[in-house]
Amino acid sequence: MKHVHFLGICGTAMGAVASAMARKGYTVSGTDANVYPPMSTFLESEGIEIFRGYKPENIPDSADLIVIGNAMSRGNAEVEAVLEKNLRYMSLPETMKEFFLWGKKNFVVTGTHGKTTTSSMLAWIFKDNGLDPSFMIGGIARNLGRGGNFTDSDYCVLEGDEYDTAFFDKRSKFLHYLPKAVIINNIEMDHADIYANVEEIKLSFKRLLRVVPKDGVVFINADCPNCTDVQAHAAQELRMVKIVTVGMAENADVRITDIEHHTDGSAFCLDGENYYVPMVGDFNVRNAAMATCAARYAGLEPEQIRHSLNSFEGVARRQEVRGTVHSVTVVDDFAHHPTAIKQAVAGLRQRFPKGRLWVLFDPRSNTTIRNIFQQELAEALATADFAVLSPVENHKRVAPQDRLDEAKLCADITALGTECYLGTDVDNIVAHVIARVHPGDVLLVMSNGGFGGIHGKLLSALAQ
Repeated sequence: MKHVHFLGICGTAMGAVASAMARKGYTVSGTDANVYPPMSTFLESEGIEIFRGYKPENIPDSADLIVIGNAMSRGNAEVEAVLEKNLRYMSLPETMKEFFLWGKKNFVVTGTHGKTTTSSMLAWIFKDNGLDPSFMIGGIARNLGRGGNFTDSDYCVLEGDEYDTAFFDKRSKFLHYLPKAVIINNIEMDHADIYANVEEIKLSFKRLLRVVPKDGVVFINADCPNCTDVQAHAAQELRMVKIVTVGMAENADVRITDIEHHTDGSAFCLDGENYYVPMVGDFNVRNAAMATCAARYAGLEPEQIRHSLNSFEGVARRQEVRGTVHSVTVVDDFAHHPTAIKQAVAGLRQRFPKGRLWVLFDPRSNTTIRNIFQQELAEALATADFAVLSPVENHKRVAPQDRLDEAKLCADITALGTECYLGTDVDNIVAHVIARVHPGDVLLVMSNGGFGGIHGKLLSALAQ
């Protein structure tokens, strides 16, 4: 096998694996509909040829393997050509397993919330202590500089997504990752486009635990009822799998105690050892505790872990301050699930205790554009001082009876005592906020997309 061709090559994970394949000596090419910097220039600098727009003729005759990204579906011109010609193809998780994960000590970080931050912390702890880990993470940690990197190290840190693998493989991605250690931060209903209920999600986690070896370990949230159900299943049916519960509950195997919150970070105690992480909120304390437990399992000492946590610089789009103008601070956050929204608001109240807190929410994910969390979103957004909603983009993706009702959501937030405004577009939202904002206010922008460049527009409007 000499030539590998990627469909959807400019995705963060796809680009990282494509680059790693090129560095291993393979000829690599790829196609994407959205070819733009920085990923396009990065791939070109690695000697990778990129085709713009999907066409059957883009697939090189010399290609021995086609890697098909998760965003690809039937009807795509190159996908159809691969199937018609009966070419060898794999999903991205399969490709990672076959070319990079066999024989490695793979630390797989899972859960509805906190995967990116926890895996970034763990990868940084390993890197800071000379282990030079491979990693594949769905965000950019400032200490790491990129989302994916493959090295010759025995250690690999993977953000384990429960989303499906590809159009031809509906199993969760993390089932391909050959885990030596698993972290389960929490389990909640999400991904309503592929899961009917939380029981189906728990089934995927139960399947994950079935492939943990007896010399491996699972660190699981002791404070999450759904995690407790998965733990009970493992204890009954998978007795060779070592389960360690971590949390604030008195019956946790590893208890998180003595939590202290400061405006610039959080302190906590784990098994008699004190740690500090420069991030706010109970949820980030839990993330740090999970990363600490996994690092200890890898053989690192508390002092080594303590030093690395102290120097952790966070992850882009996770409570990231984008700028402050005239004493008004604009913060970007990826949160879109009701629980994550509540946690982000609580964390920012600790970080900015004196300012009024605005939440500008963009319902964009496959779950939040549905009415599955109609009431939960209202309760989460009402924890802010002001809420501003963006209309759902391309709402026709969902049947009318299943769609989020933005007008009702706005009315419900108002009924809960928080002033709410439903904007018509990004410019309208910016104008509404700028007309009412006060010095000292914090504008928390929440979206798992670009939200029309609203961060820059807010900062420019504030400057004017």
